[in-house]
Amino acid sequence: MFSSKHKKPLLFTGLTLLLAAAMILSVCIGSTRLDLLDALRTLQDPQSASARILLYVRLPRTLAPVLAGLAMAVSGVLIQGVLNNALAGPNIIGVNGGAGLFALLAAVLLPTAPEAMPAAAFAGALCASMLIYLTAMKTGASRVTIVLAGVAFSGIFSAGIDTIRTLYPDVVVGANNFLIGGFSGVTLGSLTPACWYILVGLVLAFLIGPELNVLALGEDTAQTLGMHVNAVRFVLLLTASLLAGAAVSFSGLIGFVGLLVPHVVRRLFGSDHRVVLPAAALLGAAFVTLCDTLARTLFAPYEVPVGILLSLIGGPFFLVLLLQKKHRGRVYD
Repeated sequence: MFSSKHKKPLLFTGLTLLLAAAMILSVCIGSTRLDLLDALRTLQDPQSASARILLYVRLPRTLAPVLAGLAMAVSGVLIQGVLNNALAGPNIIGVNGGAGLFALLAAVLLPTAPEAMPAAAFAGALCASMLIYLTAMKTGASRVTIVLAGVAFSGIFSAGIDTIRTLYPDVVVGANNFLIGGFSGVTLGSLTPACWYILVGLVLAFLIGPELNVLALGEDTAQTLGMHVNAVRFVLLLTASLLAGAAVSFSGLIGFVGLLVPHVVRRLFGSDHRVVLPAAALLGAAFVTLCDTLARTLFAPYEVPVGILLSLIGGPFFLVLLLQKKHRGRVYD
């Protein structure tokens, strides 16, 4: 048995190696098998078939799930911490739905400006987050009630998305893939704007996220220690929305990553957010990358959107959490 002193560094090393292995598999496995070393050598000739596959197909297809996974996982940690609710997650409480609605609105209103989608998705995610937060503050709602409120808001956002799809069927191209969630057809150009949003969100999360340790002590205690509770919560929700919105802008409405990954990380590393946040980023990136690789290879030559696989995994996990809530009276360790 390893001592607790060495356990966390070993776990971090394991997660880093898992992410590296997931990325290598994603690059090498597909409709055309790619030898990574040979492909890297052929980069001296960018017009060769192997180089073009690596640069224009496999590289963006690998970076997309990495970015989406780490963004959704960190967003989930922040949302669960701010709401003090282990059942919360970007897709569960409607954050993804709000981001998706605003992203589609941007596609309709600004069809020649694809770079507007990340900003619009962020705005939608922020609106959804603030609606849930205000609901929790005004009603003093229980954890389950907050989740139910999120489900209600998700229904409203879904109605808006369906309305856009009905009124503008020719404008919203690929809406089905977007609503399910997946990375088919993603390009480096579509990833670049979202990458900057995610980078800013990660920096903010790592700088301010540890304040969740103080919030976990209770609002009165946090105020006694000199924390401006409402300001910190707002900035944390802003950061969570930035991450979730940026991920939705290129991945669509992938779900359950922000719910599942934080729970696994807390079981492995404990509840210190200084450790939980970077660990969630690593595990989220590896998890979504592995799921995407499976989704596009299990039924080859057909490709299943990764959102379906994530829902098949995340749905039962969410039910287990609800059963824990019922039998133990709590779900937040």
